[in-house]
Amino acid sequence: MEALLVSTSIVALAEMGDKTQLLSFVLAAKLKHRVPIILGILVATLANHFLAGWIGSWLATLVSPTTLRWSIAASFVAFGLWALKPDELEGDQRLRGAGVFVTTLVAFFLVEMGDKTQLATVALAARYDSLVAVVMGTTLGMMIANVPAVWMGEALAHRINMKWMRWVAAALFIVLGGLTLVAGDDAVRLSPAPASDRAVPGKHPSSPSPRGARGLSSSADR
Repeated sequence: MEALLVSTSIVALAEMGDKTQLLSFVLAAKLKHRVPIILGILVATLANHFLAGWIGSWLATLVSPTTLRWSIAASFVAFGLWALKPDELEGDQRLRGAGVFVTTLVAFFLVEMGDKTQLATVALAARYDSLVAVVMGTTLGMMIANVPAVWMGEALAHRINMKWMRWVAAALFIVLGGLTLVAGDDAVRLSPAPASDRAVPGKHPSSPSPRGARGLSSSADR
């Protein structure tokens, strides 16, 4: 649950004023059809963030827990500083001859490549040993930020103080980096206990079986 909540909140805030949200404004203004745009954003985000999360989980297996903890903490601090910089949408994001859904899907997927929300997904997946929860959270965060952008258009940008949102997102990233650092190696990517180590209800793990107990008793009587 922690992975889901943290991923949702931090990506939703980081997405405010991000270039992918700017793309949502542009797509809504040019293509007009809101539902296919929203569906395209959803599918593009799921595909992009699942790829990013898988990479994060894989990278976490290549280094020691201490190196992983310091790397994740440094990444979150870097994302916090990055969040303070306003984004700009470069180039003409238009696909000729494609439908609204395909246009949105391809454009959003490409613009999200190398973006801070994608790289944050890599770090979150490395931090938490729950790929599904992280991808669900980051995708939900993206939709929280982009669905109103599509539905309301640039009116949303005028109603929200984007500078204030960037500062909040930056603070959350930096706090998360600090918490990761002070939590210790054991708090990073905790995995469930192996099945053989789990206690069976109603049975003491160290108690011998009845057959074993009888064998011990017979040996003692000899």
